[in-house]
Amino acid sequence: MRGSLPAIAAPAREARASFRDPAGTLFEDGGRILRSVNEDARATLEAFLETGTARGATDRGALVRSIRLDEGLYEHERIPFPSYPYEWPAEMLHAAGVLTLELGLASLEEGFGLKDATPYNVLFRGSEAVFVDVLSFERRDPLETRWMPYGQFARTFLLPLLAHRELGMPIQSIFAGQRDGLEPEAIYQRAGMLRRCLPPFLSLVSIPKWLSGGQADYRGRLARSEEQARFVLRGLMRSCLRQLRALKPGSGRSAWSDYLDQKSIYSAAQRAQKEAFVEHALAIARPRTTLDIGANEGHFSFLAARRGSSVVAIDSDPAVAGAIWREASKDGRNVLPLVVDLTRPTPAIGWKNRECASFLDRSRGHFDLVMMLAVVHHMTVTERIPLEEIFGLAEELTRGYMLIEFVAPEDPMFRRIVRGREPLYSHLTRERFEAAAREHFEPVKSARIDGLERWLYLYRRRRDID
Repeated sequence: MRGSLPAIAAPAREARASFRDPAGTLFEDGGRILRSVNEDARATLEAFLETGTARGATDRGALVRSIRLDEGLYEHERIPFPSYPYEWPAEMLHAAGVLTLELGLASLEEGFGLKDATPYNVLFRGSEAVFVDVLSFERRDPLETRWMPYGQFARTFLLPLLAHRELGMPIQSIFAGQRDGLEPEAIYQRAGMLRRCLPPFLSLVSIPKWLSGGQADYRGRLARSEEQARFVLRGLMRSCLRQLRALKPGSGRSAWSDYLDQKSIYSAAQRAQKEAFVEHALAIARPRTTLDIGANEGHFSFLAARRGSSVVAIDSDPAVAGAIWREASKDGRNVLPLVVDLTRPTPAIGWKNRECASFLDRSRGHFDLVMMLAVVHHMTVTERIPLEEIFGLAEELTRGYMLIEFVAPEDPMFRRIVRGREPLYSHLTRERFEAAAREHFEPVKSARIDGLERWLYLYRRRRDID
């Protein structure tokens, strides 16, 4: 699709992860996502964007929308909040893999193929996976029978999901340590003798490991006809899709699963009172964007989403983040769950620490509302973060409002987590809490939850960002 060419200044900074593809460069200018495409790759990109695969995927939101501004210059829609595989629960990694294979299979029928197959090609718009690297599609040799990205797909999708499900390896640690996922050898060492001989370890781990000592042959294996090549490739990719679906994560459980419904100290009336306060706060703030810190299974994230807010819900527990994604994806609710601990937020990583921005760099000034419900006492006790620091960071993250819950040292949950060290936290009074807040925010409304040593506050940022 062609559009009129606006004035484009020199890029303020290169967008992350743009230098790895020699076919083009991604950069950001004034909040716009632009891509310059090298002359040799332009015709291929134009042809791909005209295929039924690309048009259909774009229309349903599965492929990033791209507009040609000028010869070799394209603008992509901006995904509201970029995220990376090391921040996803396993459910989101699986969804990204399914989308990658579905687009690969569809493009195969129109003479194209994927030249790479990595989760870094995918972002999430709320709970929906979006393939964003349009240069990953290339014209394929019509007689080629190999799907060359299979090894990368196995390392970055199949093996991490297998290691997570069968060996308990966190997705976060896999990708934070190895950008290109896991080699079969890494899992082989952990699997044990019996597992190595049983599916799916046998096909995904053991056989590749046993064959790795030989001389690999990467020369193309050509078919006798285009139809035969398509048949072989189609079979390979469908087999890969079956392997992926067999590794679909189950409903993971943790100590924080079903917390609000079954494990919290709230009675039904107290929970209703808290919900009413949150609903009223949302009506006042009317946030277009919300950050829910310590979201648990997303009850209050969904309240914000129902009022039209785009929500990023973070929690350090992958099980509850996965539960949020499963619930949100049922009907495409605009909630993006991420496995992030705000006391140890995701750092910038990659070459020169510039490929993937830190969570805080992506978040500062992005949100109209920051919610911190029943989480501050964990930050002050477990991580020993001072109240003043918490409010200072909240001011950086929100453009407008903060909705926060204060849990006093007399609260049963507070006493449970201090484990007899109450004197260390005697200074955490409501008066101290309110004084720390006044340095950065002005109060809008507050209420005590009846029968509990808990107070809810809606604050407005003193220096609003336009």
